[in-house]
Amino acid sequence: MSWAPEADEIAQRRAWAQALGGEEALARYRAQGWLTIRERIDALVDAGSFQEVGQLAGAAHYAGGKVVHVTPAPYVMGLARIDGRPVAVGGEDFSVRGGMNWGERSKGGQGGFSGDLAYEYRIPLVNFCHGAGGSVAGTRKRGHSLFPGHRLSSHYVDLLGLVPVVSAVTGTTAGGPAGRAVLSHFSVMVKGRSQVFASGPPLVERALGMKIDKEALGGARVAADTAGTIDNVAADEHAAIAMVKRFLSYLPRNVWELPPLGARTDSAQRRSEALLDIVPRNRRAPYDMRKLIGLVADTDSTFEIQPSFARSLITCFARLDGRPVGIVANNPNVNGGAMDAKAARKQTHFIDLCDTFHLPLVFLVDLPGFMIGPRAEEAATLREGMRCVHARMQASVPMITVVIRKCYGFAGFAARDSLGLDFKIAWPSAEIGSLPVEGGVGVAYRREIESAPDPAKREQEIEQELRVTGSPFRMAEAFAVEDVIDPRDTRAYLCRFVAAMSGRLEHSLGPKGRVGVRP
Repeated sequence: MSWAPEADEIAQRRAWAQALGGEEALARYRAQGWLTIRERIDALVDAGSFQEVGQLAGAAHYAGGKVVHVTPAPYVMGLARIDGRPVAVGGEDFSVRGGMNWGERSKGGQGGFSGDLAYEYRIPLVNFCHGAGGSVAGTRKRGHSLFPGHRLSSHYVDLLGLVPVVSAVTGTTAGGPAGRAVLSHFSVMVKGRSQVFASGPPLVERALGMKIDKEALGGARVAADTAGTIDNVAADEHAAIAMVKRFLSYLPRNVWELPPLGARTDSAQRRSEALLDIVPRNRRAPYDMRKLIGLVADTDSTFEIQPSFARSLITCFARLDGRPVGIVANNPNVNGGAMDAKAARKQTHFIDLCDTFHLPLVFLVDLPGFMIGPRAEEAATLREGMRCVHARMQASVPMITVVIRKCYGFAGFAARDSLGLDFKIAWPSAEIGSLPVEGGVGVAYRREIESAPDPAKREQEIEQELRVTGSPFRMAEAFAVEDVIDPRDTRAYLCRFVAAMSGRLEHSLGPKGRVGVRP
């Protein structure tokens, strides 16, 4: 007896699943300018590599004991490859009931089957987030409520310590899908096409009496630029997908592996003459730190994370002679590079990310200290700053510090490996100390200045004396910094020592146990 009828039924059920929400629903969906979940997955993964899991899940309709149609579950997920490496991938199908939760077991995300797949196979997880999460309609259908988080697996949080987790917010996203987007190592949204919030405009109006549209509530300006809830913003879905692939290219499949080497197409000995005059003689004048990073790193190898949030700090992945590194650089074009609360939070997250996945840290320092004043105190800048110091002291990856210009106070303490090798080099333009000379002189020498015939002149004289004694050459003489280098030699210097760090990295693989409570 042949099983051909059952095989035909499997094919028919798969065809219904491939049709997603049906022609009418898809027409409305595409009118919004969105890709379907299947188109998103196809654009992300290697051609022909997607093996779907749970395709037959859905709400079946029967007549005479035979199935006549199946409305597919509003989540598509499975196993695939990106650049030849396996990943678990999935996302909401918004064309079916707005991508709302369905079924007894969650198909996707950190608390569902695709998250469990990533956990058990030790492979990266990619989420496409475009859904509304739960619905009160389910409560009415069941006749009772469910406790929040009832379907989450025990791996919900563990994933973040074991494998890369990436989320692309590709449409309007609230509730559980929005939570998954945030509970990631990297997230990206589409400008003008996607929004993310805890609850949407209707609930905000009902609860707070406030009328607001979804873009004003959770668009890119709010979620990425102001709050930092989402890391990066893309111009369209294809650009967002390209960012997901780029991010993963710097990271290992899991914490038991080293980050992959990139192509070595750029000479490690390359010297850029532009570095010799990139820092102005005027100590207050800004310069282009991103240009500096580009001149030091492998050509076109940088990938910035959170570029529009906390703009006084630059955090990016890059390669040095093909080896992935994390770069933390102060941006003198914004607040003089001073560390405010948002910048400290951004640096803390990035340090944890690089430490978890074994990327050495390179600090390019031009840091006048913590932001000061009433607003800085109200924003808990000191607390966030000390959390950043705490994260840096818990990190165990090799670090190297390059002082470009200013390095002052406890903020500067967050940019050195004081519990490790503590390798610090400086450019000739460097100035280092516990306080900037301008502010410190008035406090430390107040009586001497006030008793002088010309207090202003005496203050300037003391400042000049201290600048001489604070020279990086004087510090090098005392081995207070390990070297002062020609700026043009920065790339070659870093390439050599980052290569030497590989032995340390090979012997520190596995999960990073972080104990204690952050301040």
